[in-house]
Amino acid sequence: MQDRVIPLCVDLDGTLIRSDLLVESALSLLRRNPLYALRFGAWLLRGKAHLKREIAQRTSIDVTTLPYEPRVLAWLRGETDGRRRVLCTASDQKFADAIAAHVGGFDEVLASDGVRNLSGRNKADVLGERFGERGFDYAGNEARDLHVWSRARRAIVVNAPHSLSQRAGRVSEVERVFERSGKSWHTWLRALRLHQWLKNLLVFLPLLTAHLVLAPDAVLHSALAFFAFCLCASGVYLLNDLVDLDADRKHPRKRLRPFAAGTLPLGAGLVLAPVLTLTAFALALTISKLFAVALAGYFALTLAYSFALKRVSMLDTIVLAALYTIRIIAGTVALRIGASFWLLAFSMFLFLSLAMIKRYTELRTLLQSGDNRSTGRGYAVDDLPLVQSLGGASGYLAVLVLALYINSTASEALYRHPVVLWLLCPLLLYWISRAWLIAHRGDMHDDPVVFALSDRTSRLLLVLAIAVVIGAI
Repeated sequence: MQDRVIPLCVDLDGTLIRSDLLVESALSLLRRNPLYALRFGAWLLRGKAHLKREIAQRTSIDVTTLPYEPRVLAWLRGETDGRRRVLCTASDQKFADAIAAHVGGFDEVLASDGVRNLSGRNKADVLGERFGERGFDYAGNEARDLHVWSRARRAIVVNAPHSLSQRAGRVSEVERVFERSGKSWHTWLRALRLHQWLKNLLVFLPLLTAHLVLAPDAVLHSALAFFAFCLCASGVYLLNDLVDLDADRKHPRKRLRPFAAGTLPLGAGLVLAPVLTLTAFALALTISKLFAVALAGYFALTLAYSFALKRVSMLDTIVLAALYTIRIIAGTVALRIGASFWLLAFSMFLFLSLAMIKRYTELRTLLQSGDNRSTGRGYAVDDLPLVQSLGGASGYLAVLVLALYINSTASEALYRHPVVLWLLCPLLLYWISRAWLIAHRGDMHDDPVVFALSDRTSRLLLVLAIAVVIGAI
């Protein structure tokens, strides 16, 4: 009976949800206009609560897709009927009210009001004055909650290190501990998207086409360029996932990404992303200043894509194709050789086709789910036939460029038997046609790179293509 009288106070960030609403709302605002970052400092000078209020007034969060902690939700719903529940959070009142209404079961919401930041000692004082010393139970997740637990009757510790549970036990009676989940090294590797590093193998393509594989310095520079692009790409992937949380959570596969699912802390991602990027540029400078400029171009275009260009229909696919081609250009810069017109033309058309496959697959998924427009993109399901025709045409143009190259003097200068290269044309025609057929049937992975890696036929065609090139040499 006593538990029915003692109110249960529940924290929000990190406890009820696996996220941080201040970081989420700030990223959402920056996605709309990065220049808002210049105003954050001025708002913060008037207090953290004021910062939260200013951001909350200018943005919104879809509370239905937030990564709620399922164990805490199940526990709350299993509590004894009639017990008073209070959502007590340092997040702004606007977001707290919306979440409480969505989750249901809360009798009261206490949150930051633009003047007082309801965190740490402030939260402890408010709850102590409202319910009395040891007159409430509190569920929290971080060290600043020790101030609250020291005045609570019982402590419920959620997703916290074991050391914090022990410290909570010294100031209060620990009723329940929800062990920390996620944050394993495997989860971090998923966030870094190591499988996407295979795209950066394109920097080795100039090394192969220029027949410099036996030159140690050239191999070293290409290897350094590869790792520089890998670190830079992972930094951008982290940033992209952070600013695209809302759209990812509405996607059937992307909602499982670590930041969208709440299995990794957003703050850690904000720290790691610039560290990886700066390390990439430090590595790039060991190759040459010109290569660092090429990497900077890739980084700038990727940021532009993440923040704005991916929402512009058709332009987004051209930018994706350009990002692939920039890797090849950077590979030539690392080797200090001229870029091949044939190679750049071939790559642009081929990668434009792959980008179209990516968009086509996303639209097919939307069609199957009953939606009409893609979230965060400039496409509708009615665009499917157009995307399919443009993508297929671009892929076949890549084959045409390859055929013209084989028949040019450029191939005669590099290959002893260039006529053998003609075998590449039917191999590429088959792969492109088959990839589009699979996409048309709705069986394509939303990332063509993952498809190429996991598809046995694609791997076999790659081996045959390598054999053809060796035969031509």
